[in-house]
Amino acid sequence: MSRPLVDFTHDPERISWVPGANGHNDFPVQNLPLGIFSSANMDRRAGVAIGDKIVDLRALYESVVSEDARAILEPVAYVKELNSFIARGEHPRIALRHLLFRFLTENPERLIEQTPLDSILIAMKDCTLHLPVRINNYTDFFAGVHHAENAARRRQIPGGQFPNYPYVPIAYHGRASSIRPSGHAMRRPRGQFRIADAPEPVVGPTRKLDFELEFGTWIASGNELGHPIDIRDAHQHIAGYCLSNDLSARDIQVWEAQPLGPFLAKNFGTVVSPWLITPEAIAPFRTARRARGPEEPAVLQYLDDTADAASGGVVVNLEVWLSSRQMRSAEIPATCISATSTRELYWTAAQMIAHHTIGGCDLQPGDLLGSGTISGTVPASGGSMIELTNDGASPVEIGNGELRAFLEDGDEVVFVGRCHRQGFASIGFGECRAVIH
Repeated sequence: MSRPLVDFTHDPERISWVPGANGHNDFPVQNLPLGIFSSANMDRRAGVAIGDKIVDLRALYESVVSEDARAILEPVAYVKELNSFIARGEHPRIALRHLLFRFLTENPERLIEQTPLDSILIAMKDCTLHLPVRINNYTDFFAGVHHAENAARRRQIPGGQFPNYPYVPIAYHGRASSIRPSGHAMRRPRGQFRIADAPEPVVGPTRKLDFELEFGTWIASGNELGHPIDIRDAHQHIAGYCLSNDLSARDIQVWEAQPLGPFLAKNFGTVVSPWLITPEAIAPFRTARRARGPEEPAVLQYLDDTADAASGGVVVNLEVWLSSRQMRSAEIPATCISATSTRELYWTAAQMIAHHTIGGCDLQPGDLLGSGTISGTVPASGGSMIELTNDGASPVEIGNGELRAFLEDGDEVVFVGRCHRQGFASIGFGECRAVIH
C-alpha cells in the first residue's frame, strides 16, 4: 500500500455548503476526522466532524440512493466503536473520505434525494463525544528529545542525555482502562511520596500534579504475535492521530520509580482528543524526520527507512492553555502557558511501531501509542509543569495573577493542535480538555 498522498480532498479552493465549515479552525472539509458520538435521542454511533456539525454516518447510510455509496458506508454505519472499521486498513478509509468530501462540497441531493439535511447533520454542541475506539493497550514513549534532555539534567546524567536515547525508542506500557475523552474531570490521585528528606514516606493526595503534552497515534490493523512490523510497512498500521494529556503525579513518581518505571504516578488518568485525525488529512503536513547531528550515532537498520526519513514526521503546532476555577467564575480567558511543535520528536510513529513489535509483540486495532512529553528548546515551550516551573521553583503566572507551580484543584488544562502550510487549508485536532477535582 502507498503512503497517503495529497489529492483533490486537500484542495483549499473547494468549499462546503455546511454553514461555518469553510475556514473553520479545526474541521474544514479538508479534515473530515472520524469519531463516536451520542445525543439525548441517539445512541452511540460513528460520525465525521465538519465545522461545528457532525455527519451522522448511520443516517447518511440509510439515506443514500447509490449502491456504491452504501457499500462504502456500510462497514461504519452501525458501529459503536471504530475498531472494526480501522482494522480494514487504508482503502475503506480513503473511499469514505472521498465520498464524504464530494457529498459535502457538491449538491447533496445527488446522494440523498428527498432526505432533510438536518437529519444527517447534527450540531456538535448537542452531542457527547466518546473515545473513538475501544483501547485494549496503551504504550507511552519518550520521544520528545528536549523533555528527555531536561529529565537527564535533573538526574545529573553525564553528558545531559541518557546513553541509550539515540539508539532505542524508550517506552513503558501504560494503563488503557483509565483513558478518557476530552472534557473528563480527573480526580487528584493519592499515593506514597516522601517530603524533602523525611525518613519515612507519607500517603496522601499528590502535591505535584502535572500535565504532559503528547501526540497520540491510533493503531489500525496490527500484527500477529511473533511477527514484527517492518518499518517500511509501519505506515499501513496507522489509523490516525490525536492529542493526549498523560497526567502525572511527580512526587509519587520520584519515590516509586526506583528502580522500576511509572506505576501509580501515571495510571490514574489520561485524556485524549476525541476525533481521530486520519493519515490522509495529515498528508500535506508531512515532513522529514528529525535530522541527527554529527555527534549522534546512525539509526539502527531496523529503525531506518528512506521514505520514513523523508516524510515520516508531521508538523503540528501545539499550545497549552490553563485556567483556574476563579478565572472561569470571573469569565477571564484562559492563559496560554506553553507553545511547541511535534517537530521536537526524536522518533517517528513508524519507528515506534517497528521497535514496539521487533520482539514479536502483537499490536491490535485501537491500540494507542503516546509520543511522550513534547517540549521545545526554551522555557516557555515546556510540555509539562515540571519543566515550565523548574520543578515548582519558578511558578508561572496565569490570567488573574494567580501563580502555578503544579496543577491545583479546579484547574482546567486545554491542549490545542493545528497544522498549517502555505497553499493548504489549515486543520486542527479539536480540544483535549481535562479538569482537576
